[in-house]
Amino acid sequence: MKILSIQSSVAYGHVGNSAAVFPLQRLGHEVWPVLTVHFSNHTGYGAWRGPLLAPADVAEVIEGIADRGVLGTADAVLSGYQGDPAMGAVILAAADRVRAANPDAVYCCDPVMGDTGRGMFVRPGIPEYLRDVVVPRADIITPNHFELDFLAGRTTTSLPAVLDAVDVVRVTGPRDVLVTSVLHDDVPAGSLEVVAVSDEGAWAVTTPLLPINPNGGGDVTAALYLAHLRTTGSPATALERTISSVFTVLERTLAAGTREIQLVAAQDAIADPPARFTARRLR
Repeated sequence: MKILSIQSSVAYGHVGNSAAVFPLQRLGHEVWPVLTVHFSNHTGYGAWRGPLLAPADVAEVIEGIADRGVLGTADAVLSGYQGDPAMGAVILAAADRVRAANPDAVYCCDPVMGDTGRGMFVRPGIPEYLRDVVVPRADIITPNHFELDFLAGRTTTSLPAVLDAVDVVRVTGPRDVLVTSVLHDDVPAGSLEVVAVSDEGAWAVTTPLLPINPNGGGDVTAALYLAHLRTTGSPATALERTISSVFTVLERTLAAGTREIQLVAAQDAIADPPARFTARRLR
């Protein structure tokens, strides 16, 4: 595929495009990375340097791609953290433009807002903007459990409730939903689940809960799920391959004792996902 990925970038470490581009390339896809920031490192360190790019500058880069006559050949648009509605408007305009030129193209949005235990960590107004404006115009979304609950306007503690919440969100627009870090009453102790829902049904994968929560894992997950879903056409297969690769990356990171995810060290498990988890059909 050809993927227009509009995300942040860091020189050191792996978040945003610095987490998404390499895995997509290892799977054989052509990626056009458009940067929304270029920082020295991710903001989780508490200090960083580098420019926050203006939405107009990002739009200029996209326009330059269009000048080459190739923007309409993209198969997908991918986005992650959106810290400003003006940047979101640029991303949505690009997605609409690509889909207008290529009706088979999709927009995959990772609606980054917050997480369980941390709450919302984006600017006030961004969660509502994502819920009301961005998510309804996406084809694929990859929220975590906390973000799903916000998007659906409810708190879910059972698997049927999680599926109901996904259905509420899917009615607004996105047809494919991947929910990560799912914890409900029936998840075995020391485990978590990832749930994929589409028009074809719903599936879940249960994995051990590793004692690690590095930055960038969600960015890798969104990129890999987009790639596997579009190339296989099977949400179940895409779920299995994505989680097998991501879990291996996290295992390598934990073993290395590093703060940054070990994408390069685990690249073989990205290019050729091991058969580590089997998706079970929920409906």
